[in-house]
Amino acid sequence: MLVDHAVIFVRSGRGGDGSPSLRREKFVPKGGPDGGDGGDGGSVILEGDPHLDTLIGLAHLPHRRAEHGENGSGSRCYGRDGADCVVKVPLGTLVFDDESGELVADISRPGQRVVAAAGGRGGLGNLHFKSATHQTPREFTPGGAAVERTLRLELKLIADIGLVGKPNAGKSTLLRAISRATPKVADYPFTTLSPQVGVAELSDDRRLIVADIPGLIEGAAEGAGLGHDFLKHIERTRAIVHLLDIAPLDESDPVANYRAIRQELFEYSAELAEKPELIVLNKIDLVPAEDREKRVERLAGALGFPKGERPLVVSGGARENMPGLLEACWTLADKHARPDWSTTGTVAPDA
Repeated sequence: MLVDHAVIFVRSGRGGDGSPSLRREKFVPKGGPDGGDGGDGGSVILEGDPHLDTLIGLAHLPHRRAEHGENGSGSRCYGRDGADCVVKVPLGTLVFDDESGELVADISRPGQRVVAAAGGRGGLGNLHFKSATHQTPREFTPGGAAVERTLRLELKLIADIGLVGKPNAGKSTLLRAISRATPKVADYPFTTLSPQVGVAELSDDRRLIVADIPGLIEGAAEGAGLGHDFLKHIERTRAIVHLLDIAPLDESDPVANYRAIRQELFEYSAELAEKPELIVLNKIDLVPAEDREKRVERLAGALGFPKGERPLVVSGGARENMPGLLEACWTLADKHARPDWSTTGTVAPDA
């Protein structure tokens, strides 16, 4: 189950207080300061994990706290530092301050670490206040305060290929055919209610991450249906595979369906509309063999293909031309490197 929103509450550890201890020994009534420093409080750190693809764990357990630092003590004993709280998040997670709306971090690289709440610094013991004229200082400093924040996490899937198209275009069936993903498949629209991700294996140890974006409808760019929730997941794909039902059961025009979806992509984001696109005609097995060539030629012309060129033709249900589709997707994605979005946030030191 894909959960792409979560609100979490994070609290760093408080720094330990410094110690005002004075050394006491027999016949030495005032042996001088020996108070150690307090330990630093732990920080809450967000870390990108390529093995996660949902925020469901954080949605169910939203409170994350780091340990407090220990107080310093006599005999120059320093307090122990509090342990950090490392929170694993999927790649593509945007982290916002829930109160200000400020973007705190954009986590898109494996192992990328960002401090969400810094731990308090440990306080100074009275050893630091000793001087030639002040031999028995009682001064010390308290530890730094803990930091509490409410963060809003939003996940935008990072995939090589995003499958888009009208409801019942066959995207879920196609994803099942090219990967081990098991999205729901049925003979009615909107069987997929959340984006699904699959890994398609090619030869020579190549693989593609493919995201099945639930069917879009007119008005999706303005939020119709779950338009915004779906469209945001296409923003970080390298390329788009636009799947068209070559023979819709509702007898709608595949070309009109194509143009409607293109308009929604453009209205949502001009940058999104400019992504490289591969047009694929699906469900060719449902067209009588004697009519296939003629129908493909007609659609190619109506879609604006140059003379002699045609869209790719496949059947997800019958698994026809799956190798050809994957090779075309690989070629398209390989030409367009994924940009680096991880430029926001305070980088945490390596553990």
